[in-house]
Amino acid sequence: MLKGLGGLGDMAKMMKAAQDMQSKMAQLQEDLNSMTVTGESGAGLVKATATAKGELKALDIDPSIFNGDDKEVVEDLILAAIKDAQAKATEKERSEMQKMTEALGLPADMKLPF
Repeated sequence: MLKGLGGLGDMAKMMKAAQDMQSKMAQLQEDLNSMTVTGESGAGLVKATATAKGELKALDIDPSIFNGDDKEVVEDLILAAIKDAQAKATEKERSEMQKMTEALGLPADMKLPF
């Protein structure tokens, strides 16, 4: 008489799993805002620190590079350090997302968030 209701239990499990994934995704997005990466240029003379979401947080410049004649070089080093930090942030975010998909038993190449 109620044979067809057996599938509702599976549906409830799927809904619970979806809610768990949504909660974990929200936590990961929050965590990515506090994870930092540091990009460098000029053998460490210029360092840029960014969150794993790519937001620039700090810039550290060795004072030895400040010479009036080297303005373009300094600008290039700063830009290179920022780009390096952004590239590392992108890779960190991708790596953390991949860890989550694997932990949830989803295919490794699945793109999150949807």
